[in-house]
Amino acid sequence: MDWEEVKNKIARFIKDYVEKAKAKGIVLGLSGGVDSSTAAALSAIALGGNRVLGLILPEKETYSPREVKHAKLVAEKFKIKTETIDITPTLKILQETIPVFDPEDRICKGNLKARTRMLYIYYYANKLNLIVCGSSDKSETMIGYFTKWGDVAADIAPLMDLYKTQVRKLAKHIGVPDEIVDKPPSPMLWPGQTAEEEIGVKYELLDLILYGLEHFMKTDEIAEQLNIEKELVERIEKRWKNMEHKRRPPLTTKIQYRTVGFDFRLPQTQS
Repeated sequence: MDWEEVKNKIARFIKDYVEKAKAKGIVLGLSGGVDSSTAAALSAIALGGNRVLGLILPEKETYSPREVKHAKLVAEKFKIKTETIDITPTLKILQETIPVFDPEDRICKGNLKARTRMLYIYYYANKLNLIVCGSSDKSETMIGYFTKWGDVAADIAPLMDLYKTQVRKLAKHIGVPDEIVDKPPSPMLWPGQTAEEEIGVKYELLDLILYGLEHFMKTDEIAEQLNIEKELVERIEKRWKNMEHKRRPPLTTKIQYRTVGFDFRLPQTQS
């Protein structure tokens, strides 16, 4: 890919959407990871850093000085405004007031963290007339490696058609620091969590498998070309298909002539 062209295309997309929505700028969660750093940098390139607000939202259980340092590093480089808010008190209240809360269920507990961050981000968007910029990439979106109505919740998702390995290349091209680009990705939902360990395959291989599936290749053909077990390809394909519910809007029963979200084809923004 021509990464300068990709950068310009995404920057135009962000600028055009913000202008048509008559918003003042962009707000996004800034975790210190490569995806959010790249989304933040592209937003700053598109609008200027003074129109981009990065919310750094740590919490006690997974607090990492390195991640906070990296978030501030990218913000400083691209002149992005930031606010740091400890979400631990909010999580504590939620955990104490949800009758069925189970501290041993790390999936539900972790998803609660992602959705709590979403609440903060959308409050700022609502209050300050900002567009929420998501940072989900194509790899994690295809296999459903995200929290429904959590980290994937956004108004725009400019990286969602780039695989993780492609996001890394784009990040390097636009000047995201190498120490951010090269570190192992983590959603930071529980201590010690790393994305590749949880997924069970390196992104370099995962992206090649997903690319093959995207281009209608058979599982045995992908396995043969990559010299890997067919079972691994089938496992990724199954996960991709099983996670479709996470990528779709809520389903409804079709009753009338045109159904909201399905038959209506209206512009996302009105000039």
